[in-house]
Amino acid sequence: MSILQLLLLAPGVSADAFAVALVQGTTIREHVSRRLLHMAVIFGGFQALMPLIGWALGSSVAGLITEFDHWIAFVLLGGIGLMMAMDAVKPDDDEDEKSAWGGRTVLALGVATSIDALAVGIGFAMVPINIVLAIALIGVTTFLATLAGGWLGQHGGRKLGRPATMVGGLILIAIGVNILIDHLGG
Repeated sequence: MSILQLLLLAPGVSADAFAVALVQGTTIREHVSRRLLHMAVIFGGFQALMPLIGWALGSSVAGLITEFDHWIAFVLLGGIGLMMAMDAVKPDDDEDEKSAWGGRTVLALGVATSIDALAVGIGFAMVPINIVLAIALIGVTTFLATLAGGWLGQHGGRKLGRPATMVGGLILIAIGVNILIDHLGG
């Protein structure tokens, strides 16, 4: 996977974290900097860890599936992207307004927003990739996206959540299609 693809993938994967941080940001009333930093570290950490776990799992079976690995990467990235795009158009859930800032809640949100990164990591095992660069870019991008989303949410920017999720989903779909075309074409 090229550096350009990784630079496009990282914001795509971190779009969920941005959207959740945006919503969480609307609930901040005190200790703003500390809470945003805490959330960014957790979200960025999980987003970096999950692709590494997925890559390790996928690498263990990569030799068995090399004839159709590009299809796996396409289906995983395309499926995740499609789910993100669909999430962007579904109605709001009033539960978002009641989000707590407890450690368990933020930890659970960190895991929930990084599940797609686990699947992306499995896809990483199917293509040539610098895994250290990939997880570093994803982790740092998610950290920054979480800070930005939380700050924007805290300042009334809740309308950005859905478009960010849609764009992230479309980017993942495009990367999946690109991988498929690259493998089928040569």
